[in-house]
Amino acid sequence: MATAAGSSPPSPAPPRPLRIVIFPWLAFGHLLPQMKLAERLASRGHRVSFISTPGNLARLPPPAPRVDLVSLPLPRVDGLPDGAESTNTVPQGKLNILFQAFDGLAAPFAKFLAAACADERRRPDWIVIDWVHHWAAAAATEHKVPLVMFHINATAMVKDPTTVVPRYESEQGEAQFHSDDDGVMSIAQRFLFILERCDLVAARSCMEWEPDFLPQVAPLLHKPVAPCGLLPPTPEGVNGEEENAAVRWLDAQPPGSVLYVALGSEAPLPMEKVRELALGLELAGTRFLWALKKPGGIADDGGELLPAGFLERTRGQGLVTMGWVPQISILGHGGVGGFLTHCGPSSLMEGLLFGRPLVMLPFFGDQMPNARLMEGKKVGLQVPRDEDDGSFDRHGVASAVRAVMVDEETRSVYVANALKAQEIVADEELHERCIDDFIEQLRSHTADGSSTGA
Repeated sequence: MATAAGSSPPSPAPPRPLRIVIFPWLAFGHLLPQMKLAERLASRGHRVSFISTPGNLARLPPPAPRVDLVSLPLPRVDGLPDGAESTNTVPQGKLNILFQAFDGLAAPFAKFLAAACADERRRPDWIVIDWVHHWAAAAATEHKVPLVMFHINATAMVKDPTTVVPRYESEQGEAQFHSDDDGVMSIAQRFLFILERCDLVAARSCMEWEPDFLPQVAPLLHKPVAPCGLLPPTPEGVNGEEENAAVRWLDAQPPGSVLYVALGSEAPLPMEKVRELALGLELAGTRFLWALKKPGGIADDGGELLPAGFLERTRGQGLVTMGWVPQISILGHGGVGGFLTHCGPSSLMEGLLFGRPLVMLPFFGDQMPNARLMEGKKVGLQVPRDEDDGSFDRHGVASAVRAVMVDEETRSVYVANALKAQEIVADEELHERCIDDFIEQLRSHTADGSSTGA
């Protein structure tokens, strides 16, 4: 029908908001960035059901509007401590018990999804999962709901032919292909099962961050890949604004003089390695703030964990704390000049959000390729390791710390490149564009008729 002279044609109706289910693995290095993804999706009007266990959901910040928390109680299995619902609450060496309990969520998740798909107003357009819960992929396939496999980054998936991987890392990687005696599916089997069934791989990355590796992922996996940006934390509560003893201690230190030491909450170091790290920090002679996670069975003051006399000898040099610390506030504090890290992706984002050069001590999984990526960017230096068993000593710790914190020639290089990395990590517009492009890929797939969502 013709429009009246001078009138404009009616504007097309805005696209319908998507309904998306996000279900991360039970580790806060997965829960927190995927909650950040949920918030960014919700901020654009989409509805997100964010699934985890009651204890984990209780530890997350309050959800944003249009993010609905879905609680699935974790089944009890023999050997799993009461209240243990995430990797940082499971005793060292008992991760497979958490996998057993997690696999017990298959039936509750299938029930949730069946109920959602039975109601056209609630039917999900997409399900986003990690590379762990193969049974969620099977349920998505059964109900014909498109599936996104969320992966950490490209570096962890693409092998650099110019890099010689040390023996200890190769052996650790091979162990991922072996199933447990209890019949728990191996990590590699889970990954391949989900990869076969997913429609899209989402990477916590962007071209600016991994220009050499990200383009290789889609040909390698034979799946389309959508970068979601780096999902960095919000730099709130920095510069000593939080009331904490560690922050108060930092307030009294000269600007840029302190090395912050934190090796994550997943697996504490064995006692002998804690002592080597301590003696290395002492040898380096730099100021340090050490957020130390102690192994089970150690007294609260840590006196038996650290070398004899260490706390007394370093009283004017450093502070060791074994309680909770506001890590983002500490990394944003003007007294901090470097970060000794295990290279977990969230910790890397937090450190580089403030341009802190890195001393790197990775231990497992994607931490080691992350460290190589950071060395390639020349934002820091790895602690030297034994090629066969991955061990390190106090002298290697001291030399790496001095190179990053003391030696003016090398430190200037690491600081300059950490500030270049900060420009990418802190670029909010860049990461928002990645989210918009990710949503466009979700919509394009749905528009092609691949989705059976309402």
